[in-house]
Amino acid sequence: MPQKRLTTNGNVFRRTDGRWQSVIWYFDEQGVKRRKVFSSKTKTEAQQKITTYIAQFNAEVHSSDESQKTIKDSLTHWFQVFKFPSVERTTYDRLECTAQHQVFPLIGDKVVGDITAADLKSVLNHWTEQGYAYTTVKKVHILLNEYFRYLMEEDFIPKNPMQSVPMMKKANFLAAQDKECLPEQEAVTVFTPTEIAKFKREAFSTFYNGKRKYQQAAAYILMLNTGLRTGELLGLLNSDIDLERRVLHLERGVKEVWRRDGLQAEPGRDVKVGKLKSATSKRTVPLNDTAIAMIQDLRKEAYFGENTPLVPDEHGNYTRPVNFRKRYYRVLAAARIEKKGLHSLRHTFASNLVNGIKQEDSTIKSLTPRQVADLLGHSTSQITELYYVKKDTSRLHGITDGFNL
Repeated sequence: MPQKRLTTNGNVFRRTDGRWQSVIWYFDEQGVKRRKVFSSKTKTEAQQKITTYIAQFNAEVHSSDESQKTIKDSLTHWFQVFKFPSVERTTYDRLECTAQHQVFPLIGDKVVGDITAADLKSVLNHWTEQGYAYTTVKKVHILLNEYFRYLMEEDFIPKNPMQSVPMMKKANFLAAQDKECLPEQEAVTVFTPTEIAKFKREAFSTFYNGKRKYQQAAAYILMLNTGLRTGELLGLLNSDIDLERRVLHLERGVKEVWRRDGLQAEPGRDVKVGKLKSATSKRTVPLNDTAIAMIQDLRKEAYFGENTPLVPDEHGNYTRPVNFRKRYYRVLAAARIEKKGLHSLRHTFASNLVNGIKQEDSTIKSLTPRQVADLLGHSTSQITELYYVKKDTSRLHGITDGFNL
């Protein structure tokens, strides 16, 4: 991107009418040559006008030069101009959070043009050494790579220092933290049958007066039997459910975003109702007997009308995900179950469908990964198998008997 620059220090001459004129030539941001003319009564005044203008011109160029700004000022400006209008609010919040917590504390006060590959590598090394998750450090790498690529493409810097800072392979990253790199399926967290029984028992437990200890307990069991994401469940309206046909239709999702005054983040978060995660997320989900019973239980607990959420707050509005999540963790703690994310309910649903459930006649009833992918709203069955299914290897016991070579 061309930048404004002066071509001369200016010329001063006397006109035929006796007045003094000063002229200075410069190139504007588009590379077009232009001039600035001043008229004065005296030569001293004409020279002073040129001196003042040059000082103002240089100050303006300096303030508009991204390479002379701090990382904090320049990156914030890039966020507001290029990111805020073009990405989801939750994505923007995540980017801003990464910058504020992982980038600014370490290099926020450094000048853009002075940043080296070593500076950027030190940022990634710092959070690796602090034991942060691979995904967190990778988000920092992606953010810095995109930002510095923008600076280079706009000619604010001559070279992208991130080109010399490749993201470490996951296996090497975990080795640096003395952690084992497990296959994706091994990292999937699911509930065992025993844990499911303990969870249900605690979730539906009551006080001495018969009142339930936990609100919306049936919602968690509904997730366990449908594989819904948290945002999908909380965005579900009563009118989206057809108990007669035993299906529900997913049309929208609920997310939490930072509260803002324009671009400026403020304390607190707001509930945002919008589109689902992807095109394949908009789907029809079948309901089994348990799922139907849980829907009826939720409506018995709180029902504000057909066009209101199935899982409402006390006013009939959408439930905040943070509140829904806190109740879930309270159930886990009380049931003395190892902490698992809400997504573990979805993982358990997928794993049971693929691995199968043993029937009374000892046969195994299961679904194909493609069928489960459709139920979960995944575009490919590979996503389902890699990231959502914990394979049951116990069935392999003795399977090679008779295959002696």
